[in-house]
Amino acid sequence: MAKRKPPLSFWQIWNMSFGFLGIQFGFALQNANVSRIFETLGASVENIPILWVAAPVTGLIIQPIIGHMSDNTWNRLGRRRPYFLTGAILASIALIAMPNSPFLWVAAGMLWIMDASINISMEPFRAFVGDMLPSEQRTKGFAMQSFFIGTGAVVASLLPYLLTNWFGVENTAPAGKIPSSVRLSFYIGAAAFFSAVLWTVVRSKEYSPAEMREFAEQKEMTDSGNINRTTTPQSELYFRRGLIWLTGGIVLSFLIGYLNLEAELYILSIGGAFFGLIQFISGLLVRNGKISNGLVSVITDLFLMPRTMRQLAVVQFFSWFALFSMWIYTTSAVTSHIYGTNDTATELYNRGANWVGVLFAVYNGFAALVAFLLPIIAKHTSRKFTHMISLAAGGLGLISIIIFRSPELLIISMLGVGLAWASILAMPYAILTGALPPHKMGTYMGIFNFFIVIPQIMAASILGFMVRHLFHGESIYALITGGISLFIASFLVMFVEDKD
Repeated sequence: MAKRKPPLSFWQIWNMSFGFLGIQFGFALQNANVSRIFETLGASVENIPILWVAAPVTGLIIQPIIGHMSDNTWNRLGRRRPYFLTGAILASIALIAMPNSPFLWVAAGMLWIMDASINISMEPFRAFVGDMLPSEQRTKGFAMQSFFIGTGAVVASLLPYLLTNWFGVENTAPAGKIPSSVRLSFYIGAAAFFSAVLWTVVRSKEYSPAEMREFAEQKEMTDSGNINRTTTPQSELYFRRGLIWLTGGIVLSFLIGYLNLEAELYILSIGGAFFGLIQFISGLLVRNGKISNGLVSVITDLFLMPRTMRQLAVVQFFSWFALFSMWIYTTSAVTSHIYGTNDTATELYNRGANWVGVLFAVYNGFAALVAFLLPIIAKHTSRKFTHMISLAAGGLGLISIIIFRSPELLIISMLGVGLAWASILAMPYAILTGALPPHKMGTYMGIFNFFIVIPQIMAASILGFMVRHLFHGESIYALITGGISLFIASFLVMFVEDKD
């Protein structure tokens, strides 16, 4: 009889998840302040999405690579922990450099480097839960990650506000300069990131490859949607699919240029063409017998996803499109819709930008509070029902922002967003891990990130066009679009299979 993974104690799960506290320091500082940094360095509100595109593109490339590498790593630090530590070192350096960017193009480049580094640390943490916890504890494991994500984001999002109002740190600066409150916040975030990840590296263990084989958790693939993972599509299939994507990307690029559409739309066309080229390369590798190549492995597994993963991918698309619209446009929407200014050099604008940090702290704080409630709700209902209700609450929260005119009332909106955020960080992964082969947990977690990243790239490509031409520069309507997207995601959850 196959061995079962022993359940872990509360504090063991705590220690293995603690690194997410630091990771979220990096993400929260990025989400709450990068648009502010871009605007301060001269970016217009319409051009902010194209500058943000570095972050999701980086995740799209980095996460499956790191996932595949960590699946095939074992050294004195273990399987996933070497990547936790490497990413933490690089991200801490990037966090220190980001607020000292002298020019807009430098800040955009630093966002790219910072996001790549954070992704190196973050991706293996998802697979870590699947590696270490038995099925009945995985919802608790991802809920613990949600708790630390929320807690870290609360503190990190509040930092500029707290430094200004509690410690008297300067919150304004000459035009084109980053305020001291923002710079010091990033320095604190760098220290927190490294320290928290180091705690997990030191205080957690990993099962060896031999132990993982003994647990024998890999499920037999059935006709219900799981397939034989040893199957590799023939090279002709790669060539055919590659030709379709490459042709579509070239045609779309031509239309964008011919119709003189926004340049950021080239992100979609070039991305499609690049995906076609990647499939051509994979086809050549397969034809030459190199089916164990990492690129071939990732692309093959992408096309051979279990049914549950395919269904969750659509839900993730609409969920993360909404989140990215919020991260890009909340500062601009609140400062213009509530505070009535877009002038980044004014005290009023910076007061509004700081309040956005407070609002982000509210939704993350509420997410941390409800993180441990979600497994209880799921136990008495289902993970699908819990996720569906949470996403709907988030949609209501985003749409309600247009109704409120007082900054304080926006806290109500953020409670709905916080519930959705807690669920997005836990429920899809808890559902997904039961459908994945353990020996490819990292690879599939990296591939699953595609359906977080692609909607972000889509948002970065089309939201600027929508704000400029459909919303007449009123960024508040980008948040409404995000709310509608969350409602669509909530509806689609009903069609997801969850058998674990």
